[in-house]
Amino acid sequence: MEIILKPVITEKMTAKGEQLNQYGFIVHKKANKLQIKHAVEDIYGVEVVTVNTMNYSGKEKSRFTKSGVISGRTKSYKKAIVTLAEGEIIDFYSNI
Repeated sequence: MEIILKPVITEKMTAKGEQLNQYGFIVHKKANKLQIKHAVEDIYGVEVVTVNTMNYSGKEKSRFTKSGVISGRTKSYKKAIVTLAEGEIIDFYSNI
């Protein structure tokens, strides 16, 4: 099971990274906080202080087309907010 699926790079998470030293990740639904902590420490080589997780359920979406209404659902996912130790940093833009 791959724990970390992708980082969350938004304006809000960038601001949290600069001010509070917190970074967001989309993680596997069945991953617990200890697994997420160890995965971030192994991949990025940083010291993790706390991990907060939240589950997002999929939303109902519909759109109107020529052939009628198309309705569906977006995927559900789990997000983790990781707080790093003082002085630690993760640079997502180094590979660009």
